[in-house]
Amino acid sequence: MSKQVQAPNFYNTVENFFAKAAPYTGLDAGLLHQIKVCNSIYAIQFPVEITNKQTGKQEVKVIEAYRVQHSHHRLPTKGGIRYAPDVDQHEVMALATLMSYKCAIVHVPFGGAKGGVKINPKDFTEEELERITRRYTYELVRRNFIGPSIDVPAPDYGTGGREMAWIYDTYRTLRENEIDAAGCVTGKPVALYGIQGRTEATGRGVFYGLREACDNAEDMKRLKLKPGLGGKTMIIQGMGNVGSYSGTICQDEGGVKVIGVGEWDGAIYLESGIDVNKLLKVKQETGSITNYPGAKVFPKEDTNKILEMPCDILVPAALENQIHEGNAKNIKAKIIAEAANGPITSEAEEVLLKKGILIIPDVYLNAGGVTVSYFEWLKNLSHMRFGRMEKRFNQTSQERMLHVIEELTGRKIDPDLLRKVARGADEVDLVRSGLEETMARSYNFVNDFRQRHGIDMRTAAFAYAIKLIGDDYTSLGIFP
Repeated sequence: MSKQVQAPNFYNTVENFFAKAAPYTGLDAGLLHQIKVCNSIYAIQFPVEITNKQTGKQEVKVIEAYRVQHSHHRLPTKGGIRYAPDVDQHEVMALATLMSYKCAIVHVPFGGAKGGVKINPKDFTEEELERITRRYTYELVRRNFIGPSIDVPAPDYGTGGREMAWIYDTYRTLRENEIDAAGCVTGKPVALYGIQGRTEATGRGVFYGLREACDNAEDMKRLKLKPGLGGKTMIIQGMGNVGSYSGTICQDEGGVKVIGVGEWDGAIYLESGIDVNKLLKVKQETGSITNYPGAKVFPKEDTNKILEMPCDILVPAALENQIHEGNAKNIKAKIIAEAANGPITSEAEEVLLKKGILIIPDVYLNAGGVTVSYFEWLKNLSHMRFGRMEKRFNQTSQERMLHVIEELTGRKIDPDLLRKVARGADEVDLVRSGLEETMARSYNFVNDFRQRHGIDMRTAAFAYAIKLIGDDYTSLGIFP
């Protein structure tokens, strides 16, 4: 089945998860309908000039693009922009809907939104991509679909800091007197009003969320696993931004053993363990993860077989609908950590839950990106780097305290240890601390809801988010 056929099912999947969770919210049908539907949908067609690779001549190509704002219960709305050849309205609607629930779960004061441009970035030169990005931004500006108090995009599949810089520059050119213009988009390069820790944020959030889940002794006992993340085996599908950071951080800071990795062009499996840092170098140098030495290789046509290999933790970090009715029965993992958006269909989830698999849902687990985007947005509105005011003060205070301890004990503290202990927090330290606190608190809120109602983690996450959004609508009232 082609991606074009599957994409509308992604939105149906999100609707099915909503329907399953709705009875646990206590909200009436009218309010549930308001929360469910997408408030604003902007479908765009615009022309750009490109160079025909065969003829070398300039020609006009019409680009199809979207921006969907799911919920206006809180403003601005927030959500990434993806560049992919299979983008369509239903997919963008599904992703915007998930964004509303993600923001609610991690208590970030945004409504959900999402954008998509139907192109394969590999088919265009950098100059052409810049032209497409700037024209897309212009279309958003002219329809009031972007702005620091209106709608704030961010990177998603196929985009990154480069595209966000183009969006910011286009916006500030068109809104030259807006002092908070840098807050119109997040995920910008650090040197251009971005924030340290944003690139790794989604992957680091996966690590923090997984760590919380694996520290739950009751769940681990049921799964016949020892509490804690260390020593558990992991398979990752997708070595893009999210998959690579999830893998390296879980390996380096969590003690996980990665035994399998899948990509679009093949997969590898090595029971003794794969060094993810080394794997990323192999991919960069050779163009493919399949060149990793000593590993069993799955060819391109069998790459998704890696999902069915035995492991403690399976991390789908690619695209949606990767685990479906056709392969759900073959999944052998004990925990599935949804680092991607919508990797499991609603039909497949029923099969997985009956098998006793613990699913940590995307609507919670990959919210690290929007959490740190929130921090970047706050930085842009305050016009000040985090830590600038307090770092030296805190460092000096801690040094004084340690010197008092030296005087009281009569023992000198090693200068290197003193500098390490007394060091004030840099921006990245504060960002990571804020992300860790957010993921830990949100896990506990969702898990408490799950235990109170005796339901699975995804249903609890959806119901918890819907209830929070419903509380907002109830408090705000209906205007006029």
